[in-house]
Amino acid sequence: MMMCKEATRMMSLRQDRPLTFQERLSLRLHLSMCGDCRKCDKQFTLLHDVGKHFGPEQDDDGP
Repeated sequence: MMMCKEATRMMSLRQDRPLTFQERLSLRLHLSMCGDCRKCDKQFTLLHDVGKHFGPEQDDDGP
């Protein structure tokens, strides 16, 4: 079974690229049994969603 440290790494990785089938399955199994990691997953998702709204500042005067 996946440990919390590996689950956290997978949650972070999932924000950058799609997980493989095996990674998704392992993470889903771990999250079904670990309430702390479910909370962490929600926090990762929230941070990712909030971060989308703050892109690099664009200067109207050009480069």
